Amino acid sequence: MKITKQGHACLIFEQDGKTLVLDPGAYSEPQDNLHDVLAIVITHAHDDHCFEAQLDRILAKSPEAMIFCPPDVAERLGNYKTTVIYHGDHYPVDPFTIEAFGDLHAEIHPSIPVIQNRGVLINNLLYYPGDSFTLPDRPVEMLAVPTSAPWLKMAEVMDFVTEVDHNQSMPTHNALLSEFGQNLNNGRVKAITESKGGKFTYLLPGESIEI
Repeated sequence: MKITKQGHACLIFEQDGKTLVLDPGAYSEPQDNLHDVLAIVITHAHDDHCFEAQLDRILAKSPEAMIFCPPDVAERLGNYKTTVIYHGDHYPVDPFTIEAFGDLHAEIHPSIPVIQNRGVLINNLLYYPGDSFTLPDRPVEMLAVPTSAPWLKMAEVMDFVTEVDHNQSMPTHNALLSEFGQNLNNGRVKAITESKGGKFTYLLPGESIEI
């Protein structure tokens, strides 16, 4: 399976000539050139993960693509055909599988309402928690690690990476970081993954990795 990092939290998965898109939000590059998209997975309703203009770009070329999302995202996307996902759900979208984990977004501040969030496991290989530290229920090959957000601090990120049994890690949710911030936060994740005998990969937007 090929994984391409786009801006911020958007990941593109390709296998057997088909494509799955995760969190095509407002902070990502315009997704104008995707073809044969079978599914779009949205972890939660914030614009940096869920952005109608991006959905329209994708659906213009893949009008039958299915959208998987939490209930509040489905409500927001009332003019789109969506499939609501809950913790424990498993959907085969050949050649992909989508599994959902967790319930809520991490708290940003007590003054800000907590919304729904789903961590997702793609093809039993890559796990991404969305905007949360929800743990998967099994070891994973690749852990996509949020490294910058108003809702996190690096100590929590490091604890999360330590707790998840993984062979590889890659940073995501990182559009807000400067080059200095990328180097610092990536170094923390890399150190923990390598201490477990794993491999860390930092992808710039447009770069890919095969797992």
